[in-house]
Amino acid sequence: MQINGGVRFCEHGMKASIRAMHVQTELIGMINENIAGFDKVGFQRREPVVSSMTEYIGVHGLSTTIDDQVGRIMVSDNPLDIALANKGYFQVLSPNGVKLTRDGRFKLDKEGNLLTLEDFPVLSDAGMPIKLPVLPDNIENVKVDSKGKVSVYNKYTNKLTDAGYLGVVDSNGIAVLNPDVKQGYNEYSNVALQNEFLKVKPVVNNFEANRQIFLIESNNLQKVISQLGSAN
Repeated sequence: MQINGGVRFCEHGMKASIRAMHVQTELIGMINENIAGFDKVGFQRREPVVSSMTEYIGVHGLSTTIDDQVGRIMVSDNPLDIALANKGYFQVLSPNGVKLTRDGRFKLDKEGNLLTLEDFPVLSDAGMPIKLPVLPDNIENVKVDSKGKVSVYNKYTNKLTDAGYLGVVDSNGIAVLNPDVKQGYNEYSNVALQNEFLKVKPVVNNFEANRQIFLIESNNLQKVISQLGSAN
């Protein structure tokens, strides 16, 4: 008995060109998303990852990773704007569970709860929403140190009263010991526009090359069909 086996792959150039153009369109979309996020607070650029099988399986071979490098930290006029000078994420409680974010634009409600701009409670290192023990007359009376300890000036005792520590963790949910918290700052994206523009050019060139191949294959197919029709 003889067993024959093997892997064979053969397809027309038009299919390969269409699949390649689809992949390159997705790559351009990822780069455009990074460019659009350039001026967004807390935005982290997405790095496209092209697997070795993308040539054969198309966009299903594409994925992304998050560039977790610290972005551009700039002064803000709001004392409740908080930035992280080291890698890490704030923990906030969204309707879908705990969410990680580097967007530290916070606010206070009438009860003294520390909230995000979307009204999500900001969590402490103990996993509980942070609530100030006293409501300040001025948000400048809220203090956050480099370790993330939140305090508020108590006019009745003339002292700072602690409200807890900001829950800063890494992407795996492990506490960051030295988050280097900056009060009165915003962290903008870590996108470098010049790098994104440099990356988009070869992708566009590849798209154009595959488009030309598709047009050549299409013209050749039309000629064959035309010749077959005249032969009849």
